[in-house]
Amino acid sequence: MKLEDIFASSPVITAVKDDTGLEHAMEKDCAIVFILYGTICSIPAIVDKVKEHGKLAIVHVDLISGLSSKEVSVDYIKENTRADGIISTRPGLVKRAMELGLIGGQRAFLIDSIALHSTRKQLASFRPDFMEIMPGMMPKILKQIRETTSVLLVAGGLLQDKQDIMTAFQAGVDAVSTTKEDLWEV
Repeated sequence: MKLEDIFASSPVITAVKDDTGLEHAMEKDCAIVFILYGTICSIPAIVDKVKEHGKLAIVHVDLISGLSSKEVSVDYIKENTRADGIISTRPGLVKRAMELGLIGGQRAFLIDSIALHSTRKQLASFRPDFMEIMPGMMPKILKQIRETTSVLLVAGGLLQDKQDIMTAFQAGVDAVSTTKEDLWEV
């Protein structure tokens, strides 16, 4: 199944930052889990738990203790876990994931106009499988990005309620990610 089809059928992505969140995500009817925690020692078991529940496991490699910012970190994820993909703020890691046949998600923090310009420039030169835009509650900016790219967009970060999620979708994103468990089944 294509990633855009998965986003269409399960547009709210559960993002987990600890074992408690992971346990709760396994009980939910979600197709994708963003794994935002772990160590080089624990990540294989965390991914296995997600896979055992029939969900896609996307590992945020920047947040895994013991992994470096080098491409070999992605090789480690590919060779030692059953992860379906990675998220990173580092384009080189995302490109490496895609070379290895993993889903490659680029995370961008839009804190000012320079970051927005840089993200647009990056999207013009490199096409990740998806781009996660943070914070996700900037509808005008999300709409501007949607108008300039066909890359799948995920809004994440600081989404507080159902209205924030609906506003992000109205701005043109394909999915949202959140660690807020009460929003996992909106």
